[in-house]
Amino acid sequence: MAEETRIDKYLWSIRVFKTRSDATDACKGGKVRINGADTKPSKTVGPGDVISVRKGAVCYQYRVIVPIDKRQGAKLVPQFAENITPQEELDKLKTPVETFFLKRDRGSGRPTKKERRQMDTLWDSLSFDVPDDVAEKFAAEFGMEDDDDFYED
Repeated sequence: MAEETRIDKYLWSIRVFKTRSDATDACKGGKVRINGADTKPSKTVGPGDVISVRKGAVCYQYRVIVPIDKRQGAKLVPQFAENITPQEELDKLKTPVETFFLKRDRGSGRPTKKERRQMDTLWDSLSFDVPDDVAEKFAAEFGMEDDDDFYED
């Protein structure tokens, strides 16, 4: 076992990523940080370093116990890395994903006026309120004169 090892090898070794190239791509894409600083795939990690990895909506955190460069079995991983991910980040995995999908038969053409009204009524029932500060920020960012333009009628 090495005293230090490359971050991409380490993340692959402790099974955070399925392949080493996935780990390398995550480092290059800015999804991996060591002790709060962005990192390159060649950056080395040592004992006590804290690694943050963003995968989807969740930001996982690990503390390096022993740096390794050989892939380990899942049962052995706790000997080499401690998962210190905050509970609120793990709770993001359990949040329900709301999706809305209108299905129309292929080849049925454009919706009729009646079908269009029904779809509009359904969409309007699913509307949500946008806080004023978010609407103002959006309007300023995209050059809208007032926040009424944020809502499309």
